[in-house]
Amino acid sequence: MRSLSERIERFKSSDLYPVISSEFCNGRDVCEILAGIASAGAKIVQIREKNLSDCAMFELVQKCKAITDRYQMLLIVDDRVDIAMAAGADGVHLGQDDFPLTEARKLAPDMLFGVSTHNAGEIRRAQADGCAYLNIGPMFPTRTKSVACGALGLEMIGELKSLVTCPFSVMGGIKEHHLPLLCSRGFRHIAMVTEITMAPDVAAKVKQLRQIMKENSHE
Repeated sequence: MRSLSERIERFKSSDLYPVISSEFCNGRDVCEILAGIASAGAKIVQIREKNLSDCAMFELVQKCKAITDRYQMLLIVDDRVDIAMAAGADGVHLGQDDFPLTEARKLAPDMLFGVSTHNAGEIRRAQADGCAYLNIGPMFPTRTKSVACGALGLEMIGELKSLVTCPFSVMGGIKEHHLPLLCSRGFRHIAMVTEITMAPDVAAKVKQLRQIMKENSHE
């Protein structure tokens, strides 16, 4: 099992952060989408399922772990600390209304915990509570997740970024044409859902997105 420090370093070395939800896979199986993502070299993936039974979710995460292990990827489970622990996932992504981060860290101290944040107060609290990474968003209007704050916009997220002292990703309505600007502004970890999972050829899309990020990165 990887240590927390190893998981943090792997997160830091990642670029594109694909998030898979079965409702946005164009009728295809989650593992089929993940296999395409993995073969294209992505280093991290999040499985986000809100409507599966506990049993079905556990079985899905187990199947996904077989793929991520093969490709040495980080496997993050949205929300479900219990299922992530039972299936041996690398981490859990927590929303503001999910299981408290402080308690989650007591249960699984070596797990990579990320937190969704939308404003300065949430960023400060997530960092004070010991998140391994955080996500800021939504950057642009999105249909994959409803949040009360609405789209924050590039300038607001750019301001919030100055408060962040841990690794972080950005998310929300991000499409391929946004990547050159985002990378030029110093965003290194970019999470995307439908731009990847709805693509006819997932592997080709992920390769293309990662290449754009590489070409426009300051590093």
